[in-house]
Amino acid sequence: MLVLGIETSCDETAAAIVRDGKEILSNVIYSQVKTHTPYGGVVPELASREHLLKIRPIVDQAFTDAGVTLDEVDGIAATSGPGLIGSLLVGLTYAKGLSFSTHKPLAAVNHIEGHIYSVSFDHPNVEFPALALVVSGGHTNLFWVESESGDFRHLKYKLVGKTRDDAAGEAYDKVAKLLGLPYPGGPVIDRLAKTGNPDVFPFSIAKISDRSLDFSFSGIKTAVLRLVKENDKLKEDPLRLDLCASFQEAIVNMLWSTTLKAAELLRPRSIMLSGGVAANSRLREVFTERSSEEALKLYYPKPVLTTDNAAMIAAAGTAKLMRGETAGIDVNADPNMRLAVSDRNLSNRRWRI
Repeated sequence: MLVLGIETSCDETAAAIVRDGKEILSNVIYSQVKTHTPYGGVVPELASREHLLKIRPIVDQAFTDAGVTLDEVDGIAATSGPGLIGSLLVGLTYAKGLSFSTHKPLAAVNHIEGHIYSVSFDHPNVEFPALALVVSGGHTNLFWVESESGDFRHLKYKLVGKTRDDAAGEAYDKVAKLLGLPYPGGPVIDRLAKTGNPDVFPFSIAKISDRSLDFSFSGIKTAVLRLVKENDKLKEDPLRLDLCASFQEAIVNMLWSTTLKAAELLRPRSIMLSGGVAANSRLREVFTERSSEEALKLYYPKPVLTTDNAAMIAAAGTAKLMRGETAGIDVNADPNMRLAVSDRNLSNRRWRI
């Protein structure tokens, strides 16, 4: 099955052609970083306008790179949520137009599910059940993932934990701005942290009062703000390098400690790590080392597939289309779409510590 994937949930315009949900024939991504850098973050209206300008040439380029035509495609998959409503509407509307005009089936894909499927390209034989940590600029969620088929063809999700305030990637961007670093802040802090001392600023790990498996990153952001206000030299090297390293170490430890708690309670066969922050070198290093120590298998995608891309949407869409889960022309974008919800009774019995 040959599927065209389209992704426009935030500030990347992306299109990809994927065969059987496994083989990437093309994966074109247009980043709007230059557009939003002067503002220190994504401006929704500007993002929507950029998508309108780029959606057709990006899709055309995906077909050119793949060496196939629209007639050869068996189905179309597009992100329908969550994300910025204006951005979502551009990609989804374009996909609906293609579906309607060519009579090809359409799959409406949850963006977060797409991130989970990004793991499948390099690791098609993930051992289920698994814990899936999706960590990005807009999301930090931990899911319990089961497979009815033993592979990626039919996954079922239960929400284990989520951030109660900022997403991890959002915290990176806000701290970078406090330190006078360019946007996006995640890659910059990751690079600077390599030469800093993570023990100089001992940030504490947030503890959720009801002892759930949720995350919280607002406290460390506030701690950095207080430090910077008290000492302007923290915006200069070498103290800035130490602050970056200390901040990053705290974030990574927060993500790992909560994931480990969930693993100890639920006993998964493996852990999947995905989302834009999954490209962070220290996060990969810590999860690799500590998963091995806990005898847990760890899977994560190559860096190009951690950020928003359409190949992951095509992969998730392929699974939907193969199950006959098609969307009608009346399908709409949902900026607050959920992949799964937590069961309070089950949570109280199994996930509380």
